[in-house]
Amino acid sequence: MAKSDFLEPQDWTIPVPIAFGPGRLAEIGDRCHSIGIKRPLVVTDRGSHSLPFIGQLQACLAQSGLESGLFRDISPNPRDDEIGAGCAAFVAGDHDGIIAIGGGSAMDGGKAICLTVKSGVDLWAFEYERPVPNVVPEFPALITIPTTAGTGAETESTAMVTHVVKGMKFCIWHPKCKPALALLDPNLTLGLPPNLTAWTGADAMTHAIESYLVPGFHPLCDGAALEGLSLVAKSLPLSVREPNNLEARSGMLVGSCLAGISFLKGLGLVHAISHMVGAEYDTQHGLTNAIILPVVLRFNLPGLDAKVIRMAEAMGIEDRTVEGFIRAVESMLDGIEIPRSLGEIGVPADCAGRIAQKAIQDSAAATNPRRASVAEIRDLVTTAILQAR
Repeated sequence: MAKSDFLEPQDWTIPVPIAFGPGRLAEIGDRCHSIGIKRPLVVTDRGSHSLPFIGQLQACLAQSGLESGLFRDISPNPRDDEIGAGCAAFVAGDHDGIIAIGGGSAMDGGKAICLTVKSGVDLWAFEYERPVPNVVPEFPALITIPTTAGTGAETESTAMVTHVVKGMKFCIWHPKCKPALALLDPNLTLGLPPNLTAWTGADAMTHAIESYLVPGFHPLCDGAALEGLSLVAKSLPLSVREPNNLEARSGMLVGSCLAGISFLKGLGLVHAISHMVGAEYDTQHGLTNAIILPVVLRFNLPGLDAKVIRMAEAMGIEDRTVEGFIRAVESMLDGIEIPRSLGEIGVPADCAGRIAQKAIQDSAAATNPRRASVAEIRDLVTTAILQAR
């Protein structure tokens, strides 16, 4: 995209209606009316509820004559007990739609509430690897508004939720619970602190890399992964250095969205491990992914030279060997100040075996390009804890 494209409103229809462009939040009232939402519940995470965009969103809704409620009790790694509380807030406020706004946790929380509040179906019946529940009545209308450029969760029904009793994260979804609108306003990402910009941006990069490496022929997802990877490689370092650079922020938001679309194809061991580390230690998801990424790349990439060349081309990396690509990724992570080990963010070495036993059950492990045993995953976790790069 040219610079002018990033700064002008754009409307896309694949895979769901997407409204992109600076200032598009102002349209939220009209968008709700067109979708049929009259009394939305705004769902966000604990870290976002006091940020300016929540007040801006509710003010825009009020200007259109829409009264909204706010549910803000979503953790960085959403928990199943929080989803029940969100459903109770939806019912108590007589709401008819959900606006999930914030990072990935807010959108996961909003989608999980949407799945369960009217369906009468237990949350875990929607677990990805189970048969799809037959749901009556329909799900509430859902609008997603990302305020970080990393999760890519805004166009799908999938959500990651922690099962508190099991201490594991699981993917839940339903094919009929897709967002009615994804609103991408890069103005909402301006001024995001450099560390959160780096962590969420590295998450987008990980999505694009892992999904592209998933075996199988899926040219739509592969194309989205490569274009997303190209935009992230160009925009992430600049977004970290210049938090108010609107063009870079726009590039990151589009790149993140594309990377999120691409992982319909699947993900890999980075996410399988990261999900379980996050479930146990409540670590920030993108940061956890970023630390684990080089370790898993060294395990996965040998023999995938053709794909490495395509990814290196997309990222503008001159050395297109496996080792050259990994070094370039590590250099980017160093440049945006990603810690070099999970140990630095509080993950203890003695958890490796337990995390491996859980990670191999994650749906993302099944689509990793190289099959791994529990012992091999344990070794990867140990390396990531002690010295990832």
